[in-house]
Amino acid sequence: MILQGREIYLAALEREDCRKLWRDFEYDFSCPAEELNIGHSVEKADNWFEEIQSCQGQTNIRLGIFRNDGTAIGDVALQDIDWKNRSCSVGIGIARLADRSKGYGRQAVALMLAHGFARVGLERITACTLELNLGAQRCLEVCGFRLEGRERKAVYLNGCRWDRLCYAILREEYPGEGGTR
Repeated sequence: MILQGREIYLAALEREDCRKLWRDFEYDFSCPAEELNIGHSVEKADNWFEEIQSCQGQTNIRLGIFRNDGTAIGDVALQDIDWKNRSCSVGIGIARLADRSKGYGRQAVALMLAHGFARVGLERITACTLELNLGAQRCLEVCGFRLEGRERKAVYLNGCRWDRLCYAILREEYPGEGGTR
C-alpha cells in the first residue's frame, strides 16, 4: 500500500528503513518531545521492526514517511486501534531535525486521516502532545483536530513537568470523505 502526498508518500517500513530512521534520529534539545534515548543500536532498530510487524493491521497501522525521491524520513501510525469503538490515536516521528517543520508531518497526518476515515472505517482519531511542542499543535489544528483537554503537569520530562494537550477529530469533522469542514 502506498499513500501519495504532494512531497512525500507513505509505505510499509522495511527492516533497513527502520535501521536508517534509528541511525538518523536527532534529539531536539530546544523542544524535547520525548525522553533522551542514548545507545540506539541496530538490535533496537530490529526489535522496533519486529514490533511493527507483530502489531501491523491488528492494533496499529504504521507506515514509513518517504520523500518522493525514496528517502525514509520518519514514520506515522494509527495506533491502539479500538475496533469495537472505531477509534485510535495518531502518532508521528520525523528522524532528522533538518526534515522537521517542512510540512512533511502535516502531509503524513492528513494522508493517515484520509486512510483511517475512508478506508479503515474509523470514527474518531485522537492525538496528544506536550504543551511546548508548538509545531505538533499547529500540525494537528491545520489537519482539523480540536483541542479537547489539558492534562495539567501530566508528563515529567528532563527535570520539568509539562501539560499534555489532548486533541481529537471525528469523521464528520474531517474535510475529506463525508466531512463538513
